[in-house]
Amino acid sequence: MTAAAADGSGIEALRQAIARCRICRDAPQGGDAFRLPHEPRPVVVLSDRARILIAGQAPGLRVHETGLPFNDASGDRLRDWLQVSREEFYDPDRFAIVPMGFCFPGYDAAGSDLPPRRECAPQWRAAAMAAMPQIRLVLAVGQYAQAWHLGAQRERSMTETVLAWRRHLEGVAGVPVLPLPHPSWRNSGWLKRNPWFEDELLPELRKRVKTLIG
Repeated sequence: MTAAAADGSGIEALRQAIARCRICRDAPQGGDAFRLPHEPRPVVVLSDRARILIAGQAPGLRVHETGLPFNDASGDRLRDWLQVSREEFYDPDRFAIVPMGFCFPGYDAAGSDLPPRRECAPQWRAAAMAAMPQIRLVLAVGQYAQAWHLGAQRERSMTETVLAWRRHLEGVAGVPVLPLPHPSWRNSGWLKRNPWFEDELLPELRKRVKTLIG
């Protein structure tokens, strides 16, 4: 089933189509040399009720193994940023979680996660967004989500994009977008160097989350 067909069949049909997707294994962009080396396991939480969309990058290995998004130390930090419990975070009435790449992309030569698979967003993102018209806030976590949701309005770097959060939050046509750094513990140094994130952005984030999840 194509993304367009799934979109016309409702959110449950779209969810099932994504679960069956094997495009990164069977028809990878760039040819066989770029084939996903393991069995795909799309991890996504679509919701026709949640008013907040968490747009992340791609699942890590632990998320791939458990099938639960942000089920790792990064998720713990993200939940702290939002000031929500695990129960609230995984409640599809409160949050949709749709990363830019649905499957764990593997590791690079240095042992870091590879970027989100290039096949996912062109195939599925427009259909996913169209299936969730009730979304009232997009949390664009990391540079890949910011590139898609902010487009040409994104700044030259992730730091500059997040620093301009007020302009992005109010200046994007349609659903407001709040850019965030990735909550990976590898970004602890970034957080120390940019105290405005905790002092200025997080209070606004928490206020909006509290309002929208009820």
